[in-house]
Amino acid sequence: MNILLIGSGGREHALAWKLAASPLLTKLWCAPGNAGIAKEAECVAVDITDHAAVIDFCKVNKVDFVVVGPDAPIAAGIVDDLAAVGIKAFGPSKAAGQLESSKSFTKELCRANNIPTAAYGHFHDAESAKAYIRTQGAPIVVKADGLAAGKGVVVAMSEAEALDAVDMMFDGGFGEAGAEVVIEEFMQGEEASFFALCDGEHALALATAQDHKRAFDGDKGPNTGGMGAYSPAPVMTEALCAQVMDEMIMPTLRALSAMGTPYKGVIYAGVMVTEQGPKLVEYNARFGDPECQVLMVRMMSDLLPALIACCDGQLKNFDLRWFPDPALTVVMATKGYPGDYDKGTRIAGLDRAEKIEGVEIFHAGTKASGDWILANGGRVLNVTASAKTVAEAQRRAYEAIGLINWPEGFCRRDIGWQAVARERKGK
Repeated sequence: MNILLIGSGGREHALAWKLAASPLLTKLWCAPGNAGIAKEAECVAVDITDHAAVIDFCKVNKVDFVVVGPDAPIAAGIVDDLAAVGIKAFGPSKAAGQLESSKSFTKELCRANNIPTAAYGHFHDAESAKAYIRTQGAPIVVKADGLAAGKGVVVAMSEAEALDAVDMMFDGGFGEAGAEVVIEEFMQGEEASFFALCDGEHALALATAQDHKRAFDGDKGPNTGGMGAYSPAPVMTEALCAQVMDEMIMPTLRALSAMGTPYKGVIYAGVMVTEQGPKLVEYNARFGDPECQVLMVRMMSDLLPALIACCDGQLKNFDLRWFPDPALTVVMATKGYPGDYDKGTRIAGLDRAEKIEGVEIFHAGTKASGDWILANGGRVLNVTASAKTVAEAQRRAYEAIGLINWPEGFCRRDIGWQAVARERKGK
């Protein structure tokens, strides 16, 4: 099969790495890709926001299947446009993708279908939002309604912080994404990432993961797109996974199907495990980043047939096998992220780091310049390791990081701390 992968981040490098191993693959392209993806696929300078250009590339190169990685092309309807000309693509339609592109859409769907989630209010102006905050008090969560690259959430521990967040969003802090806001109750508990492949009617649960959203050790600092992750998530027992499927995923699929917008693709549920049981934090309409990196390392089965089965409505009799060993990934980011940061700094030592047993390095924001790898984004590298225990996977990842020479980069030093603590208690 000839396949085009859309995207340029660490998630897409992990997908390219996994797709490249499929015996079904004939040729793999990635648009636009990055320096790491170039080892697995031919990177092509196609503007992914120009759907006509993507379609033209697919026709000229006889592309059989398109895999859409990021959220923005899904929200822009690239899957719909490809389908309209008979090109099969993995990912939900624009309408079904509102699960991620509109938080108010998802909250209303949850309310109508008794899906457990945080109490909320949806606001189109700052004064109404502020009045709601003053009534509810803090801590409270303020979210931009639209897509904000994983950064459109402020967990406000004080009323003043929440009011400032409202002003920031309505003043254009997140562009159009903040033209409306959703304000939610603060949920106490442990958060995990739950993934399921969907074919419009059926769902197949994947491995679970946990990520670290805050920029600095001890879960301090601003929210980011994710500074690391590990799989599986120990908090997500078999019983809890079954409960999430029964109370969240399946009711959501049935509701979307009833609307005439069946969901085909991967659905990513952020789940808060509270004293009252699991509650939905939010949905994403694509693989998580950096969770995808640990999922792909742990997946034993060929990924490609599973993605095709989602498109063809054939998941009912499908299954996937997983390696039992846990995997952990640490994000190396440019100093200043998630705020302002420089581009173009040199990274050395990657070849040495990758030689450590069980280590794979997925590139996120990189580009090649001659023999050099240069940083080209906020989150730049995903140093990923698998081992018999989370503690050993963590040790391997940080050993690899120690061999990477990039003075302008930083990373958290405590990725996986909850799982490591659980392992120690269990001994």
